[in-house]
Amino acid sequence: MRFRTALVVVVAGLGAWGVLRAQRPFQEYQAIEYNDFPLPPDYQAETEWTRARLRYPAFYNLHGGGDGGPPDAHLNWTIDYPRSDRHLLQGIRRLTRIDTRSVEQVVDLDGGDDVYNWPFMYAVEVGHWNLTDDMAAQLREFLLRGGFFMCDDFHGTLEWEVFMRSMRKVFPDRQVVDLDNKDPIFHVVYDLDDRYQVPGWQWSISNRTYEYDGFEPKWRGIYDDHGRLMVAICHNMDLGDAWEWSDDPRYPEKWAGLAYRIATNYVMYDLTH
Repeated sequence: MRFRTALVVVVAGLGAWGVLRAQRPFQEYQAIEYNDFPLPPDYQAETEWTRARLRYPAFYNLHGGGDGGPPDAHLNWTIDYPRSDRHLLQGIRRLTRIDTRSVEQVVDLDGGDDVYNWPFMYAVEVGHWNLTDDMAAQLREFLLRGGFFMCDDFHGTLEWEVFMRSMRKVFPDRQVVDLDNKDPIFHVVYDLDDRYQVPGWQWSISNRTYEYDGFEPKWRGIYDDHGRLMVAICHNMDLGDAWEWSDDPRYPEKWAGLAYRIATNYVMYDLTH
């Protein structure tokens, strides 16, 4: 019953985001890991929802002490893209009744209106991002209008500090807090009290579930004035890799399964809160 009620709210929430806005068409971009990745046969189908991936400027050679670079000079935002995105969207199709597009949508904080068409925004490798003041202001506006931002795949003290350097521009007056197990985001579809660190593919080489000094997974977030979680921060874990490699038997199902359950809860939370 709870799930059926949530679906009604999903439809209402989707409509509230303004179907009259002109949406940018789907487009693929240069990526670090994949080029000419096969398109699903239904990639042009009109659907109700998809997940947006944020394109951002990044720091060069962060762990080597480099300086900041211009937008898109570094392609950290494309890590796992688009294989991870499309595996996840296929999973959302299977695990929910959301009418989900089979391909991602790349978005920019460029001052235009397009970003407001996509209520769920995801960014990877945010331990390298370097938002300008204008980008931070638009991300703040996106979130205060009701948008949801999930970030993932950054590790350790240095990357946390870089992440917070930009996040403090977004919300200088709001605290990042550890999420309580009782938070609705962990119970909207699946009960996720027993979470654990989800490592990336590097585990197959290093035999470690952590990277750098990111020994413990941190589930953190930022709330709005009404108690709605606007920013969901997955630190010291790599859910993106778990989705990316979920079809490879060498990657343990235990980690991939949790990554899909987390994503399903986050998507449903966004569309029902």
